[in-house]
Amino acid sequence: MNMKVAIIMGSTSDLPVMQDAIDILKELQIETEVDVVSAHRTPEKMFEFGQNAHKKGIAVIIAGAGGAAHLPGMVASLSPLPVIGVPVKSSNSIDGWDSVLSILQMPGGVPVATVALNGAKNAGILAAQILGATQEDVRDRIIAYKESLKEKVTQAAAQMRHE
Repeated sequence: MNMKVAIIMGSTSDLPVMQDAIDILKELQIETEVDVVSAHRTPEKMFEFGQNAHKKGIAVIIAGAGGAAHLPGMVASLSPLPVIGVPVKSSNSIDGWDSVLSILQMPGGVPVATVALNGAKNAGILAAQILGATQEDVRDRIIAYKESLKEKVTQAAAQMRHE
């Protein structure tokens, strides 16, 4: 049974960053569910989502947030699923460091895998790799994707050398 990846964000203003996760998962043919779930403005929705995501065919959660960035950690505290946090450099962010540290510095027992500032593409790839650990078809697509990265670098190097 193929599972899906949930991509949630604290605000629609996070979508331009989070779109990279949506796009790479689409490229890797992994079903996604995308929603806005604000830890501060819709806490009831966040609680419902975090407590029930695993019952809805979701296997991995990618949570993007800026500023105080409580969404990834709060969802991780509620869910048995792996959560990947994407710190977003938002308009209310202090150069993005507040978001990075809010997601990175989780207490023992509540892990959140954290990618780089605005690193939603890597979050999508990591989510696919988590699924690929148990789904051979997904793993094969990850292998092909990584091979394509190698080919792009090889071609770029050859062009640089005018081969």
